[in-house]
Amino acid sequence: MKYFIYMVIICCFTLNLYGQDGSFSGGFESNTQWYQTDEGLGVQAPQDQLRSNNYFKLNYSYGKFTVGAQYEMYQPSPLLGYFPGYDDNGIATYFANFRHKNLDITAGNFYDQFGSGLIYRSWEDHTLGVDNSIRGIRVNYQFTDYLEATGFIGNQRTGFELSEGTVQGLNTEFDLGGLLELETSINMGASYVGRFQESTSPDPDFPATVNAYSLRSDVFFSRLNVGIEYVYKEPDAYVLNGTVLNGNYSDGQALLINTGYALPGLGINATFRASENMGFFSDREAAGNAFLQQTINFIPGYTKQSSYAVSNIYVYAPQAILSPIENKAGEIGGQIDVVYTAQPGTWIGGKKGTTFSFNYSNWSGLDAEFDLTDNTYEASLFSRGERYFEEFSLEVYKKFNDHFSTKLTGTQTYYNGVIIEGSSFELNGTAIIADFLYDLDQGRSIRLDVQHLSADADRGNWAASTLEYAFNTSLSLYVADLYNYDETDIHYYSVGGSYTKGRTRVAVNYGRQRGGLICVGGVCRFVPENTGFTLNLSTNF
Repeated sequence: MKYFIYMVIICCFTLNLYGQDGSFSGGFESNTQWYQTDEGLGVQAPQDQLRSNNYFKLNYSYGKFTVGAQYEMYQPSPLLGYFPGYDDNGIATYFANFRHKNLDITAGNFYDQFGSGLIYRSWEDHTLGVDNSIRGIRVNYQFTDYLEATGFIGNQRTGFELSEGTVQGLNTEFDLGGLLELETSINMGASYVGRFQESTSPDPDFPATVNAYSLRSDVFFSRLNVGIEYVYKEPDAYVLNGTVLNGNYSDGQALLINTGYALPGLGINATFRASENMGFFSDREAAGNAFLQQTINFIPGYTKQSSYAVSNIYVYAPQAILSPIENKAGEIGGQIDVVYTAQPGTWIGGKKGTTFSFNYSNWSGLDAEFDLTDNTYEASLFSRGERYFEEFSLEVYKKFNDHFSTKLTGTQTYYNGVIIEGSSFELNGTAIIADFLYDLDQGRSIRLDVQHLSADADRGNWAASTLEYAFNTSLSLYVADLYNYDETDIHYYSVGGSYTKGRTRVAVNYGRQRGGLICVGGVCRFVPENTGFTLNLSTNF
C-alpha cells in the first residue's frame, strides 16, 4: 500500500508538470524537545534526550478527485507522554476522495462525527497525541436539500497499526424546518455505530458485536436553542485490570441536553450530560487506556477552559469508563455559562463597556452498587453519587481606553483527586488572576498577568506570572514562572518566543514542564515532569 501511495503522488506531480488543472495543498508540523536531567525536579533525562514528532501532509486535487497522505516521523522516539506506538516513521494515513454533485466517497483514512460525538467521532490532535481515524470506506449522499446520509466501515488507527475490531456506522441528518419552510429551524438525526471483534471466550453468549444507537434533535428559535441527544449501547464485557471478563455483560446509555439563550448584551448557555458505561473502543482490551487510543466516541469534560497556569493544575477529566474497583459506573453533571456586556455610557460599562463572564460546572459519579463476585452492578442514569468536581468562576473584562485593558478572574474549585487522577487527596482551591494588556502603536503590545492559587491539599499554594512583549504582529517574547512556594519550593520557569510569517510559525522555549493533566477542549492526557528546550514549527501551503 505504501508503494501504491508513492505512485499516486508521482502521478500527481506528473499531471501538474504537464499543465493539468490540478492543485497541491498541505502542511508541515514539527514538535521537538531536547530533555535534560533536572536535579531540582528529581527527573533524569531519558536515554533518547532529543525527541521529535513530525507530520508532513500533502494533498492533490484534480477535478472531482482528491488524494492525500500524511507522513509521520517520531525519531529517535516520540515526545514523553505520547502513545508508545508512535515509534516509527512512514506514511501513517492516506486517502482518495471523489465528489460529484450529491455524492462524496472516500477510501483510506477519514475523520467524521455523528451528532455531538457521543456515539462516534474520529479526529486528530497532535497536542494530545490523538489520531483515531478510520481506514476503510466512507460514503455520503445528499438525497435532497433536507436529507442526507453517511455510511462507513473500516478499522481504527492505533499508532502505525490498525485496531483488531471493525467499526461500521450509518448516520442520517434531516432538516424538518427547511422541509416545512418554518421560521423555526428543526434539525433531526439518527445514528448507528457497531464494533465487531472476534472473541476467543469460551462463553457462547460473549458479545463479539456491540452496537450503539442514537437519536437527537436541535431546535433553533430566534433567541432560544435547545438540543437533545440520547445514546444507547448494547451490552459489552467488563475489562478489569486489563482482563476481559466473561458473563453478565452490561449495556450503556447517555443523555445530552444543550440550551442557549441570547439577547443584545446577554448570552446564556447550559449543558447537561449523564452517561452510564459509555466507554466505546474499537478494541475492547483498550478500555480506559491513558493515551486515548482506539476511542470510538467523544466524551469531553464540560468545564470552563482556561489558558492560565494556576487554573490548569486541577482540571476535570471525564470519568465515563466503567470501573468496578473504583465504584465508577459513569458520571452526571454539566455547566452553565453566562456572559453579560454592560454597554458604554452606563454606570457599570463606563466609557468602553464592561464584560462579565460567569461559569459554574459540577460533576459527580452515578450512585452505583457493584457485586464484584457476580460481576454485576446497579445504577440509575439520573442518580448522583460521589462528588467529583465543582467550580465557580467569575471573569471581568474592562477596556479603559484604546490602549489599556484588564481581565480579572476569580475561581473556586473542588477537585476529587482520588477519582480523577488516582491520587490520595481531595482539594478545595481559590484562584485569583489579574491580566493587564497595553497596546502600543504598530502592532506592539505588552502583557502581564499575576496569578495565585490557594489550595488546602496536595502541594498547597501556587503563584505564577507571565510577562510578554510583542515587537510587532509577527514577533513576540515571553518569560513565565509557576511557583509552588508551599510544599516543594519548585519554580516551573519558562522563557521563549514565537515568530510568524504568512502561514509559517516558529516557536522556541526553554524551561520546566509541570507534570499532570494536559487538556485540550475538555479532553485530557497525563504528561510527566520534564525540563528542556522545545522547538515548534508549522507551515501550510
